[in-house]
Amino acid sequence: MARVPYLDKSDLPPELHDIVARPIALNRAMANSPHASRAMNGLAAYIRHQSKLDPRLRELAILQVGYLAKSPYEYSHHVKIGREFGVTDDDIRAIGEETAGGPTRLDALSKTVLRAAREMTDGLAMSDATFATLEKALGREQVVDLTLAIAFYNAVVRLLATLQIDVEPEYQPYLEQHPLPR
Repeated sequence: MARVPYLDKSDLPPELHDIVARPIALNRAMANSPHASRAMNGLAAYIRHQSKLDPRLRELAILQVGYLAKSPYEYSHHVKIGREFGVTDDDIRAIGEETAGGPTRLDALSKTVLRAAREMTDGLAMSDATFATLEKALGREQVVDLTLAIAFYNAVVRLLATLQIDVEPEYQPYLEQHPLPR
């Protein structure tokens, strides 16, 4: 049960209805602080719609963050979103295998993106070697955008955990298909 109420359009003045236009639990909880919600949504919109970073790589990084944080909300939402951007079920299973240090069929760049997300999530920063590999493969702008995406979603999983945001019933099947580690 969430620590703050889930607000609907009817709870807000008309000029704030846009913050719950997508009525997912996170947006409805963030509506308790409308200006924070707008700021957060602005950065999320840049990451998702304006960044030049390949969306499949972005989603792999976000899934890795959700997996490491054992965040059912983030993970289930991005299993769905990731599929829309070319992330396969094999890719999703590979996240757990890569995390455990096992072999996968992922390409080298995808493996490096996952390693970057693990390094930033577990150790706060990418190693010099990982950063250099990504900068060479992606270029400076995209490696900064990837770093931003990983950092942002590390913040999001902490927000979700602290506010105790519930996974909506329609996202539960994604957790059944791809369970998080215990």
